[in-house]
Amino acid sequence: MKDFVRGQKSKLSDIATSQQLIIALSCINSANAALDVSCFGLDANDKLSDDRYLIFYNQKSSPCGSISAIGQEGDYIERFNIDLSKLPLYIKKLVFVMTIDGSAVMSQIKSGRLSIIESGIEMAKFQFEGADFASEKALIIAELYFKDFWRFTAVGQGFNGGLSALLSHFGGTETSTPPQPQKESASGTQMESKRVSLEKKIAEKAPQLVSLVKTAQVSLQKHNLTQHTAKVALCLDISASMSALYSSGKMQTLAERVLALGCNFDDDGSIDMFLFGEQPHAVGQFGIDNFNGFIKQLLRNYPLEGGTYYGRVMKVIRNFYFPDARGDKRTSAVIAEKPVYVMFVTDGATADQSATEEQLRWSSYEPIFWQFMAIGKSKKDVKKTGIKGWFQSVSASDFAFLENLDTLSGRYVDNANFFSVEDPQHISDNELYDLLMAEYPAWLKLAKEKRLLY
Repeated sequence: MKDFVRGQKSKLSDIATSQQLIIALSCINSANAALDVSCFGLDANDKLSDDRYLIFYNQKSSPCGSISAIGQEGDYIERFNIDLSKLPLYIKKLVFVMTIDGSAVMSQIKSGRLSIIESGIEMAKFQFEGADFASEKALIIAELYFKDFWRFTAVGQGFNGGLSALLSHFGGTETSTPPQPQKESASGTQMESKRVSLEKKIAEKAPQLVSLVKTAQVSLQKHNLTQHTAKVALCLDISASMSALYSSGKMQTLAERVLALGCNFDDDGSIDMFLFGEQPHAVGQFGIDNFNGFIKQLLRNYPLEGGTYYGRVMKVIRNFYFPDARGDKRTSAVIAEKPVYVMFVTDGATADQSATEEQLRWSSYEPIFWQFMAIGKSKKDVKKTGIKGWFQSVSASDFAFLENLDTLSGRYVDNANFFSVEDPQHISDNELYDLLMAEYPAWLKLAKEKRLLY
């Protein structure tokens, strides 16, 4: 068992082998005052953006069942069942807090203990003393948070004010009744307000994207997806044969078109960016705040490489969104509130076909849709790569593998689509968005039926 002291951090994988845990709190209360233990599920900005993920005495479980308060047992005054694999993508941190009622303060407790329990075995503990605090009415005990992977921190920080002050600190709102689920309706007032705000921001910061965003909306309206929300990722081939596409600015233009789709699917005005060649790269967000000249700057940091490996970057993407499997084999469905739409762009064949097929099969148990797009002529052509003396032959057979992925056997659901274009600038915005939505709506329906999406 691992003992933690205040401020100590650790990878969760160094504590437990599973993402199904019990977090249990015990406390010797010399003040004989009522103690309440709560769990705050926060977003990437450390805010309680969804009140359904505040688990406390008036709301015992999150809607997806990822967090539930299961009550006292023995010395434990509260226990939480935690299943990190079921958390929606936007919940990045779980904060465990304790508040004390009446006139009592935290310095009056004698001692406390937070335990991490896996399969009935205490794997780690963090002990704290009342002498560590003064007149605080609340205590932030510990955190589980996602940064590349799940981590644990023993916090042990006193907090002035009780639950109301904590709610205010984390951006929540106190009500006299339990928080109600947020709904996406046809009116979608809260979502619509956020979209209007984003549209204003686009008009101010990226006016050249306004037309693209509206064009994408037209395609989405055809499929009744104007209120749909999803994470969008753009995965770009940086193998050397892509040199001319980058130097001509065509990849910047394509990236902006995908960003416009992402602005319709999510109100944060950005998409996640991944690159692949010989090696995979997760390079952060591409959005309306940084889109000007983004691709050009990107290539300064990630020069073109001499190989092409789809499977390696697919593993990185899967691990980024659903880290419980670490991008490895999965044989049972994982459920989430938001799907992930991956736009995967390449101009040639992969050197790891079997690994790519494995990744596609394993990811079929996750709410990820892969839209493969190939760039190049269907007949045999020879392209100069931009690296002196190095050439690559590109033929129709390069794209045959991508075509076959669309009918790959052994998948939980059909989670991929493919199309090719000779030149990305020779296809209109309307045509591109229609192609991007060709199979995605049908996959969404199937994903819900197969319990990949709520």
